Amino acid sequence: MTTVLVILPEGFEEIEAVTPIDLMRRAGFEVTIAALAEGIHVTGRSGLTLHATTSLTAVPEDQTFDLLLIPGGPGVRRLRDDPRVLRRVVAQTQGGGWLAAICAAPTVLNDAGVLDGRSFTAHPSVAGELPSARIGERLVIDGKLITSRGAGTALEFGLQLVEALAGPSKAREIASAIAT
Repeated sequence: MTTVLVILPEGFEEIEAVTPIDLMRRAGFEVTIAALAEGIHVTGRSGLTLHATTSLTAVPEDQTFDLLLIPGGPGVRRLRDDPRVLRRVVAQTQGGGWLAAICAAPTVLNDAGVLDGRSFTAHPSVAGELPSARIGERLVIDGKLITSRGAGTALEFGLQLVEALAGPSKAREIASAIAT
């Protein structure tokens, strides 16, 4: 079974988390939603509260996942300030797993030092901090790194994650089921 870890801080962008999570679960992936803080309820930027699977503390640092997904939003600052997140990003890259980030979340990848020499996109609000980001592109794939520009690209991003991990026919199946 394909495994995914999604790390959610308070202030995450709901569309960027819920849309890919939903699509990946429709594809049959085992998606673990880990709250950055203790407890399992995490409130997004628009006031929606998600019930996480677990807290990040409860996920063993040596546990591996096929994909690590980091959504954006104002909560990205909390992710950037947490050394556990940065260690997981590095470990995911070193272990050869897929890494995905949307909106401002590529700044987390940059802080972890995994964007050097890579092609990626990000939200225009972080263009000054990430001058090599391909801001004009909705979605950028570089090896096992998938980045997307923001909430408006969340559906495309989620379907690309399904395609990367389960193939184009599964992505087409999910896209058809949701009437894209």
